[in-house]
Amino acid sequence: MTDERRHDRLTHHATPGRWNSLRSWPDAKSPLRVALNYLVIVLARISPSLRLKNYLLRSIGVTVGEGVSWGLESTPDVFWPELVTVEDHAIVGYDATILCHEFLQEEYRTGEVVVGERAMVGAGAILLPGVTVGEGASVAANSLVTRDVPPGETVAGVPAKPMGGEESPD
Repeated sequence: MTDERRHDRLTHHATPGRWNSLRSWPDAKSPLRVALNYLVIVLARISPSLRLKNYLLRSIGVTVGEGVSWGLESTPDVFWPELVTVEDHAIVGYDATILCHEFLQEEYRTGEVVVGERAMVGAGAILLPGVTVGEGASVAANSLVTRDVPPGETVAGVPAKPMGGEESPD
């Protein structure tokens, strides 16, 4: 799957004027909604209870499947949590970030992010808007996912690339 496909799935929102798009974020999303999302996400990030994390994240619109595990400090998108889907029995590792928006100079973009069933996202990984991590796929720790990850594939690096089945030395 190509990077262009991710970009094709993004919704582009023009922000006219001389300022960059982040300056006008209150026009994009209600500040009260973002503040509420932030508070709920902070509570979910520090909660040791997986059931409580899932409940809290569902309450702000994240689609959370059965048996999903969120590591401590993992963070779904604070502006558009309703664009995050984590399917059954997936794992989102410690301090991983799922972004569904990009604020740029003259526009901002939004796109759904899907973590497939039984997929794993490693500690510190970042998923960009519009990305799908396929069923049973794995994202290595500290990777930047800029493209879709096919089902069953393992990716690593910045930007994340397929591991290619190479054996690592013991």
